[in-house]
Amino acid sequence: MSEASALVLIAASLVIGLGALGTAIGFGLLGGRLLEGTARQPEMAPALQGKMFLMAGLLDAVPMIGVGIGMYMIFVLAA
Repeated sequence: MSEASALVLIAASLVIGLGALGTAIGFGLLGGRLLEGTARQPEMAPALQGKMFLMAGLLDAVPMIGVGIGMYMIFVLAA
């Protein structure tokens, strides 16, 4: 394995790992804000929950894109 291939593998692992870490932090903040908003105004819970699920779906796209880019880096660039 050449030095360039090793650097590509490290870069791919950073892309996947940091994307997952950012998403985990985002989900934590999102859930906390949902609970806070529901505690302040319980009658808004269904509307807040719907918006939370929409944002959760958008947040889920980040690590999926990161995994796709990481796989490209591993199987195309490092080969």
